[in-house]
Formats: sequence, structure tokens, C-alpha cells
Amino acid sequence: MPLLNDPIGDLLTRIRNAQHAGRPYCSAPWSKLKEQLCALLVKEGRIASSEVEGEGKLKEIVVTFIEGAEPLVLKRVSKPGRRVYTSIKDVFPVLRGFGIAILTTSQGLMTDRDARKKKLGGELLCTIS
Repeated sequence: MPLLNDPIGDLLTRIRNAQHAGRPYCSAPWSKLKEQLCALLVKEGRIASSEVEGEGKLKEIVVTFIEGAEPLVLKRVSKPGRRVYTSIKDVFPVLRGFGIAILTTSQGLMTDRDARKKKLGGELLCTIS
């Protein structure tokens, strides 16, 4: 397996490519952050489910898409070469509230709505619309 510099970007690209190819699911190498990100997408109703399969180094996360739904528009904001951190006053709604932004905060991964409620800023990982 090749070394990945941006595992979150890789996951988003795999999801984007699988949806545009019309696949019902996709898989990616597992990590805690990816698992939390997919759980957040399931909670927000953007994907149908995410499951972890395998053991040890062969663990994979399998993302199942909602049948008949439009493909997600996934944009990576904070990249390894340019980290983007934001304070609570700079966290604005994505698409006037119809999209979501995902942030890493001191209390874990959360959406922009939850971050505004808890008055927390952090690293802006990606936007989803």
C-alpha cells in the first residue's frame, strides 16, 4: 500500500469517485479520524452507513451511499501543506445552512452547527454540500 500524505483527502476522493461511477459503496483504509468523519456523515444523513471490516493492519472502512441520492460535493479545506484554523466568529454556514462544514475541535470532530452552539473553533477539515 502506498504512503498517503493526506488520508482524509484520499477518503473524500474515494467517496466522490465511487458516487460518480454509480457504485453503491466504497472502501478505504481505516483510521479513527476517518471512522469519526463517516459516523458524522451518517448522523447528518449524507450517507447510508459506514462499517469497519477486517482486523489489524487490514482494517477497512466501508461507506454505503443512499440509493438514488445526488452525489455529495466534498471539498477539502485544510490540507497538509496549508492548515486552516478558524475561530467561532469565523465559522459561517455552508450554502446558507444546507451544507455542513466539519471541524476538529478540542471536544472532537463536529459540524459547524454544533461548533457554533458550543462556541468552539478548530481546524476546518472539509465542507459537504
